[in-house]
Amino acid sequence: MGEATAVLAHSRPDINFIAVEVFAAGVGALLNRIDDQQLSNVRVVHHDAVEVARDMIAPDSLAGIHLYFPDPWPKKRHHKRRLLRQPFVNLLSSRLSPNGYLHCATDWQDYAQQMLQVLNDEPHLANLHAAYAPVPQNPLCFRPVTKFHARGDRLGHVTCDMVFARRS
Repeated sequence: MGEATAVLAHSRPDINFIAVEVFAAGVGALLNRIDDQQLSNVRVVHHDAVEVARDMIAPDSLAGIHLYFPDPWPKKRHHKRRLLRQPFVNLLSSRLSPNGYLHCATDWQDYAQQMLQVLNDEPHLANLHAAYAPVPQNPLCFRPVTKFHARGDRLGHVTCDMVFARRS
């Protein structure tokens, strides 16, 4: 719904952000936040993230990618629909500039394990931590609390952050 994007863009007016959202409600909520906060450093793409990364983002062009709380598709038969799988991770790593970062977070433990494995297996990425990262406080890479994070906390879920950098 654009919460994290708005907080990040507001805290870093010197950085340009591209928000990609497939759901119209999320796009509308983010556009309202952009208008309410008068953010001039956010552009919104209402489209599938895989297609945007593949067809609209040049290789080596992104300083960072934030992927927070993607749909966990918790049923085993739906795991094939999860966004963070090998082909997409490889594509994302190619869009990062050398030393650019990929910051992911989820509160679903089995998805966190899968994400960490896929990210560790990507030869173009290096984990900046031994395994999961503490919630980063770096101004470029901090993660605001979102409604999905708050919901996970209420349910007793542990949020796992992963921060990787593209190898130069």
